[in-house]
Amino acid sequence: MPNPSPENEVILSGKTLDQLARASTASVATLLFKRGYHNAYIQGTYPLNADARTMVGPAYTLRYIPTRPDTDPLDAFREPDHPQRVAVENCPQGAVLVMDCRQDASAASAGSILLTRCQMRGVAGVVSDGGVRDARGVAALDMPVFAAKPSAPTNLTKHHAVDIGLPIACGGVAVYPGDILVGDGDGVMVIPRHLADEIASETVEMELFEAFVMDQVQGGASIRGLYPPTDPETLIRYAAWKSNRRDGV
Repeated sequence: MPNPSPENEVILSGKTLDQLARASTASVATLLFKRGYHNAYIQGTYPLNADARTMVGPAYTLRYIPTRPDTDPLDAFREPDHPQRVAVENCPQGAVLVMDCRQDASAASAGSILLTRCQMRGVAGVVSDGGVRDARGVAALDMPVFAAKPSAPTNLTKHHAVDIGLPIACGGVAVYPGDILVGDGDGVMVIPRHLADEIASETVEMELFEAFVMDQVQGGASIRGLYPPTDPETLIRYAAWKSNRRDGV
């Protein structure tokens, strides 16, 4: 089977990332499900700062394999081409650094110093299916960080960084460079890049309709015929509700 088109061959609309920043991962999950993508939610990662903004950006990937004593002595970080350090320094502004740790959180994949450097460089967020050390400092960052759990041991005890910019698995999900990641309090969704424009566009109406539904439910309405809108009167009320919003009523 062919791999997805390279990132530079799939140009996104200028609206896409802004639209996704206003969407929920729940809406993204539903829209991907409708298209047959049933495994797009990165399992086992959680936001270290639940109050952080919604994370949106293209994936910049880093893959770890298990360590060995001959490849991961403590002085490995002195190597100028150490892939973990290279990834931190080269992850583009606005991208999301995604780390494949084989869902092993018994050691850290990064800590507060490296992740602060990512924030200072304008990285949109970091996702790791491994652990994160210095978790209190990481949680204080403005940049969203999603990880499996706090974990004190250095990555050298379990994780050997090998590849940058190649397809990886993170939390059981295939992530290709340039795929669009969206993360909020419910976790992280991976949108195949070629679907990002249409998914983003559809979230606008979907989020608006769900705001209408919530308004109706809080007003005492039953969900029968409302959610989903199987009662024709629901869409009539929805159109009036939208019109009132535009009119400032």
